[in-house]
Amino acid sequence: MGSFSIWHWLIVLLIVVMVFGTKKLKNMGSDLGGAVKGFKDGMKEGGQSAADAKDTPPGQVSHAQTTDKATIDVEAKQKS
Repeated sequence: MGSFSIWHWLIVLLIVVMVFGTKKLKNMGSDLGGAVKGFKDGMKEGGQSAADAKDTPPGQVSHAQTTDKATIDVEAKQKS
């Protein structure tokens, strides 16, 4: 009742390949790899931005935040 033998894993692999097909499995693998790489890059950038934010006084935008053209920094103001 312990772990499965190599034959069990080969049968499972064969069934998975038959159900999904090799092309779909290849695309899934590359998508998963891209997602992991993007996550790691995001974690690195997040750590750098947090360090930059500590140096910047509250209410001011640091230069590192203004160089990113993909995002827009908006300050919300209350209506009186």
